[in-house]
Amino acid sequence: MHPAVLTLEEIILRFGKEKRNGKRVVFTNGCFDLLHPGHIASLETARGLGDELIVGLNSDASVRMLKGPGRPMFPAEERAEILASLECVDAVLIFEELTPQRVIAALLPDVLVKGGDWPGNQIVGREEVEAAGGKVVRVEVRAGYSTSEMLRKIRETRKEGL
Repeated sequence: MHPAVLTLEEIILRFGKEKRNGKRVVFTNGCFDLLHPGHIASLETARGLGDELIVGLNSDASVRMLKGPGRPMFPAEERAEILASLECVDAVLIFEELTPQRVIAALLPDVLVKGGDWPGNQIVGREEVEAAGGKVVRVEVRAGYSTSEMLRKIRETRKEGL
């Protein structure tokens, strides 16, 4: 496993110190099942909003519950390793719950980032982050990229025998 794939306790120890040293900690999350240019753009934008970027990654079980059977395409450990290898990502945390509510409440990042396709009132962790003096930022979603849509096209192409 990549050294930047950490437990919640390790993240709190490491990044709590960073916050005390005046660095801005940014948190975002997702399934990141098939990494595509839309993911990269949103991660780089998130990283640009602070000094350290932590990515919460849905576990295999939570991806199955959210996305249905046949997902994820890659196990959490492999998805985490790929994310942790990106220059813009400082740490990755795999969480088991359907949402990162517990992680966000424990970490209290300075900035919480979600895609602009999420209505502001549905962003998990918003209340905790804002109550602690942080801010929530919705970043633009890059048009034309959706893992679910990409998988649908792949399956359709396979059925057609192309």
